[in-house]
Amino acid sequence: GQALMENMVYEPGTGQLLTASFLDYAMPRATDVPKITLRYNEVLCTTNALGSKGAGEAGTVGALPAIMGALCDALGVSHIDMPATPERLWRLCRTAN
Repeated sequence: GQALMENMVYEPGTGQLLTASFLDYAMPRATDVPKITLRYNEVLCTTNALGSKGAGEAGTVGALPAIMGALCDALGVSHIDMPATPERLWRLCRTAN
């Protein structure tokens, strides 16, 4: 979402948030996400009684630079502002070498 769609837009003169509702803020929907097959590989932690491990969002941390890096490599540019919307990518394609 953050790399390709989500964007906070503010009115330059007033600082008013223009994407304050879900109608204006582009979030990924179920139709924007490919089918995912989950597989479980249970490896219990041996240092606590429950065998549990911490998780959080560690698995998603590398997604943003991976997506943006791949787009930069494909277009031969050194930087693309997020989100890499279709319009932004189209403009870059028109000006890229």
